[in-house]
Amino acid sequence: VQLVESGGGLVQPGGSLRLSCAAFGFTFTNYAMRWFRQAPGKERELVAGIGSFGTSNYDADSVKGRFSISRDNAKNTVYLQMNSLKPEDTAVYYCNAKRNAYEYWGQGTQVTVSS
Repeated sequence: VQLVESGGGLVQPGGSLRLSCAAFGFTFTNYAMRWFRQAPGKERELVAGIGSFGTSNYDADSVKGRFSISRDNAKNTVYLQMNSLKPEDTAVYYCNAKRNAYEYWGQGTQVTVSS
């Protein structure tokens, strides 16, 4: 089982990034997918989530209206489109797959928002 994130990097405030997470080794459509983030010195927080077939989306209040989660089940990939980025969005972003007691994590990708 593997979750591989990509798309992180350095961006100026107000800019955009799209994170991708490719899943391997499990039945992707059986799992809800989520994005978490962890900033230095802070706890890991849930940013966005999406149900198995694109329903039951969730966005944290801090990113509502700016971030959007989506999934392509044909490609076993989940995305996080991040617009209007702010310095406080700087964090390591983690992809997560969850089904009942089963849960998998990616290695994380760094997003830095700075001028």
